Amino acid sequence: MPDLIVQRPEGLYCPPGDFYIDPWRPVGRAIITHAHADHARVGHGHYLAAAPAEGVLRARLGEITLQTLAYGERIVHNGVAISLHPAGHVLGSAQVRLEHGGQVWVASGDYKVAPDKTCAPFEPVRCDVFITESTFGMPIYRWQHDDEIFAGINAWWQGNVAAGRASVLMCYSFGKAQRILSGIDPSIAPIIVHGAVEPLNQAYREAGVALPDTMRVDDVTDKADFKRALALCPPSAAVGPWLKRFGEFSDGFASGWMQLRGARRRGGYDRGFVLSDHADWPGLMKAIGATGAQRVIVTHGSIPVMVRYLTSQGLQAEGFQTEYGDDTINEQAAA
Repeated sequence: MPDLIVQRPEGLYCPPGDFYIDPWRPVGRAIITHAHADHARVGHGHYLAAAPAEGVLRARLGEITLQTLAYGERIVHNGVAISLHPAGHVLGSAQVRLEHGGQVWVASGDYKVAPDKTCAPFEPVRCDVFITESTFGMPIYRWQHDDEIFAGINAWWQGNVAAGRASVLMCYSFGKAQRILSGIDPSIAPIIVHGAVEPLNQAYREAGVALPDTMRVDDVTDKADFKRALALCPPSAAVGPWLKRFGEFSDGFASGWMQLRGARRRGGYDRGFVLSDHADWPGLMKAIGATGAQRVIVTHGSIPVMVRYLTSQGLQAEGFQTEYGDDTINEQAAA
């Protein structure tokens, strides 16, 4: 029986449906799993995405021909039944379920199974074939509970306020920044965000996600606020004039990569907070097992490690080569 999803130079293609999922080259019809820059690109003729993603997609891509579906809503295109299901990655992230010719395939995009107040929780979808990411697809990656991470950020911020310096936390503009905002204590001091972050904050608020008040640097009227604020900005802001307004500051970086001490040393950050919008190793295994799929296709990340392990567990496992990148690439592309 022919595969429902195959690799093409443009991206992951569904032959019977004649559409692509997260294509990296311009195509006529694209289903978009989420609005990160390596999955949602400009130039497609028609976009299909989950309804909660509309605001962030338009904020990032501008004027596009966009059709949206509620989670779980089903449509049929060229005989292929399509539905979108929560991926728990960022606002509006979705897994793509395809059914045709007695087969059910699910393409996950990026996902996480940990709780997150800023997006719908991951929903396991039963299928015959599951296409999974593997960004953190190695057993060393195991996340702490969010409450511990946010407590650490708050304590670092409070300590810097007491010392009379700003707290500059590097994080990805879309998803990570909003997740941090949802978990920190806004009573500590003002929160200042980079210009790349605030439009996405607004899209989250318009989607009904509760976030504390934030301001841009140009909104600051009391210069003393710069010396006690928590500033959220993308890594690209580390080079340029934006940071000069804060005077003395302590800097940190929030990312799953901070679990590797070498990554923190190479970045030169004062603090590293291990906070990821991707599933860790136990989360990946839990998600894959919940699908009931006997065939698993692994994309971007630790493909050989995942394929080898899944094969040892009796599954039919293989890899797809894609042009999706990690969060750092996402942020660089967005900038």
